[in-house]
Amino acid sequence: MLGVSSGSSGGGVGPEDLAQLQSTMRAIELACSYIQINTNPAAAEATILSLHQSPQPYKACRYILENSQVASARFQAAAAIKEAAIREWSFLATDDKGGLISFCLGYVMQHANSSDGYVFSKVSSVAAQLMKRGWLEFTPAEKEVFFYQINQAILGSRGLDVQFIGINFLESLVSEFSPSTSSAMGLPREFHENCHKSLEQNFLKTFYSWAQDAALSVTNKIIESHSDVPEVKVCNAALRVMHQILNWEFRYSKGGTRASINVFSDGIRPDTGSPRKTECVIVQPGASWCDVLLSSSHVGWLINLYSSLRQKFALEGYWLDCPVAVSARKLIVQLCSLAGEIFPSNNAQMQEQHLLLLLSGVLPWIDPPDVISKEIEEGRSGSEMIDGCRALLSIGTVTTPVVFDRLLRSIRPFGTLTLLSMLMGEVVKVLMANSTDKETWSYEARDILLDTWTTLLASMDGSGGNAWLPPEGMHAAASLFSLIAESELKVAAASATADEDDADCLASVSAMDERLGSYALIARAAVDSTIPFLAKLFSDRVARLHQGRGTVDPTETLEEVYSLLLIIGHVLADEGEGETALVPDALQSHFVDVVEAGNHPVVILSSSIIKFTEQCMDADMRSSIFSPRLMEAVVWFLARWSFTYLMLVEDSNLGSNQLQSLPSRACLFTFFNERNQGKFVLDIIVRISLTSLMSYPGEKDLQELTCFQLLHALVRRRNICFHLLSLDSWRNLANAFANDKTLFLLNSVSQRSLAQTLVLSAYGMRSSDASNQ
Repeated sequence: MLGVSSGSSGGGVGPEDLAQLQSTMRAIELACSYIQINTNPAAAEATILSLHQSPQPYKACRYILENSQVASARFQAAAAIKEAAIREWSFLATDDKGGLISFCLGYVMQHANSSDGYVFSKVSSVAAQLMKRGWLEFTPAEKEVFFYQINQAILGSRGLDVQFIGINFLESLVSEFSPSTSSAMGLPREFHENCHKSLEQNFLKTFYSWAQDAALSVTNKIIESHSDVPEVKVCNAALRVMHQILNWEFRYSKGGTRASINVFSDGIRPDTGSPRKTECVIVQPGASWCDVLLSSSHVGWLINLYSSLRQKFALEGYWLDCPVAVSARKLIVQLCSLAGEIFPSNNAQMQEQHLLLLLSGVLPWIDPPDVISKEIEEGRSGSEMIDGCRALLSIGTVTTPVVFDRLLRSIRPFGTLTLLSMLMGEVVKVLMANSTDKETWSYEARDILLDTWTTLLASMDGSGGNAWLPPEGMHAAASLFSLIAESELKVAAASATADEDDADCLASVSAMDERLGSYALIARAAVDSTIPFLAKLFSDRVARLHQGRGTVDPTETLEEVYSLLLIIGHVLADEGEGETALVPDALQSHFVDVVEAGNHPVVILSSSIIKFTEQCMDADMRSSIFSPRLMEAVVWFLARWSFTYLMLVEDSNLGSNQLQSLPSRACLFTFFNERNQGKFVLDIIVRISLTSLMSYPGEKDLQELTCFQLLHALVRRRNICFHLLSLDSWRNLANAFANDKTLFLLNSVSQRSLAQTLVLSAYGMRSSDASNQ
């Protein structure tokens, strides 16, 4: 041990004590230098650990902080103060507790102009941690002493360096009181909850106002200057703290109870289960924040600040990525997700006006999309464009599609959905032109914009079609889906000659499956256009395969057909894993003029695919067209489609809007039922299953898809099982399983799955005795 067990008092020291303090400081400095040069690190770490574990090492740590010229030694001294104080807190006198916090605050402010930023960040965080540890013990008057010192620093009365330190301390304090970033103290959860509640109810809004005032105090100087000025550092820190505070997990109303959140009010929607890659935090601080965020022209000031700086540095390409620009955009995006009780219930227009103001400020970042994307491709940073996409996602998260669309109409001749479609279309075009590049700005923008479409459309996908979407929005969705489909086909064709290892292929398939879920929502928003469009794309590719058979390499077209089967499968049916699969409401509620089943677009599209897949039973077609890879898509599609459409039980497929009275719905539901084409199609699917198992030996993935997905889908409903048992094709499958050596070669997992399927099909027998036999 270092023998530094002196108390926390900062009084004078005698010669012997001074010598001991100097010896301790030199030992810690030497240990830090040894660690940096990797010389005898074990002994060096033991020396530093002995300081951390010493009882009451505060005088030695204070001496090191005030006298050492080695930054890492000062860092270790600050860390030792924190560990010892947390460990010994219950034994410290009240004055000593406050004295440690005051020392840390005074230290960072006295050395505010030092270049060792990481040391002062550490000391600042120690002060914040100790303040939280004593939060429930300190009286309001004691807290007021600390906060008066901090507020004076933030006001700028002691210079810019101290102002920055004060703001930085606020950041440390808010981080420490936030559950997701707080430090472990060995205390029960209730302690942290009480601290969280106290800060939220009594101080958080005040801190936001302090940071706002600090930014306001330096704004004019920044805008008026013709070069980089130190005020920028203060402004950036203040903006960062404001963003951090709005990112707070607001839990309590001013009255002391947990805030009750109605996810159906204010346009906020619950999580629909659709995967999203982009995080979007909804900000719901409560009604008491209205004066700070909405009534004080705060949003207008922020937008004007960014716009002024953006215009001032228009020719400086680097500016878009400087810290103050990034922080300002983050705060603007965060304000786009403001929702809840902060908007008075008796003023329905207030939220729309707030969002329109923000959207007006964001528009120059993303509009016109073609001009901006061209500038980015020529070297400009894409960060502003991406933040603009994030702003649209935030707005879409707190509004309904109707409100989202009309926001832009007051300042543009088109709605926000049209802008979203144009923006997404431009991003897709860039991706098509640079399909070999990975992880560019356009990939990130595409994911965010897809999340925006998903957010707007997902919750409506199961509520009676898309009558809520205005005609212009439906047209925008149709145009966008057309471009997306063409883009995917181009990528598919290009992939025919690309070399991908198995890991890359699996990753791309997984990513594509996520995208296709979003694409399906866009397609369903305009099914009157997109279903016929998909039917034409599919028929064109099939015709191309037949026309070039034997004379033209079909690889690219086969990849396009593969991609189309995946796209169409997502559009026509949901996964339905573990649930009763329902025909999507959009497909039930549209095509109201159809009175004959054979003319229903969904029937036409489904029938054309089934007719195509039936050809795989011909040996010549298998050798020239139906590769194992294409068969995987065929089996996947048939499994998804049959579970949703084959021999439907109408009572379980009424949809959320009880659409059974529509003639078009009756056409869709009856065409593939057991009294029409259902049994014929069922027989085709069984024969395709047998073909995939018998004619593609060694194709493990195809065999597993057949056993686990397609055949399982057929035995999940009793009415289908009843018809299965009457089919010769099903008996052929059972006989092959029992006697054919090809099926003996299936791996054990697939064999068990196939056996289970055959047993489950006995559920369709008319009597229990026959079923048991």
